[in-house]
Amino acid sequence: MRPVSMAEFFFGNETADHKRTHLEFYGPCDEKCKPILERMLGLDIVYQDEELVVVNKPAHLLSVPGRGEEKQDCIESRVRALFPQAPLQCAVHRLDMDTSGLLVLALTKHAHRALSLQFQNQSVDKQYVALLEGVLSSESGVITLPFRLDVENRPRQIYDELQGKWGTTRYKRLAVERLDNGMLVTRVLFTPHSGRTHQLRLHSSHPKGLGLPILGDRLYGTGMETRLHLHAQSLSFTHPTHNNRLHFMTKVPF
Repeated sequence: MRPVSMAEFFFGNETADHKRTHLEFYGPCDEKCKPILERMLGLDIVYQDEELVVVNKPAHLLSVPGRGEEKQDCIESRVRALFPQAPLQCAVHRLDMDTSGLLVLALTKHAHRALSLQFQNQSVDKQYVALLEGVLSSESGVITLPFRLDVENRPRQIYDELQGKWGTTRYKRLAVERLDNGMLVTRVLFTPHSGRTHQLRLHSSHPKGLGLPILGDRLYGTGMETRLHLHAQSLSFTHPTHNNRLHFMTKVPF
């Protein structure tokens, strides 16, 4: 069983400030309980304040709940367990289940509206690091491809010049590396200028893109590794209340 909350009962005489009464129930204490609860809930919190929280999502965990009881455990539900005051839908963007990295979630309705607008206006800066199967010959460039959902093979996306929506990604080759099994892979930095579903995965694998699937991609590649080697390394946006620019970066786990 996965714990979803912590609380305390008070035993003893009522305190002078009337904040504690004998046998009364009190919710989680922020000072002592919240750090413990973060670990118990499996949340890696990078930053939090009264308006928002930034977490480092592990691979193989949903960003938001899906259909069915088995798909209710996700970053959004864990954040709401830790922050009961958060809106019912506190996620303002998503990462694929198999992708790890930075996610920002809103703790107030105002923050949700403001952050959602930034994502819609593409004023949020994001960078991803990936390992590609094979050696990438070009050092850098821009990929612009139209694609759409393959309705007969959800959630896979397909290239479509007629009905697809365009997505743009800037890439930079960082290094060519050799895995323990002798396979050559290319470490790449991606800067997406749009936020389409599976954009980086399709732009990597499609022949009109880089032609090299991301290592571990079960939809667009061989899926030969235990995880998708794609990590949302950095995230930058404007604070919804203070209006200062916030920048976050995490260590790449591969």
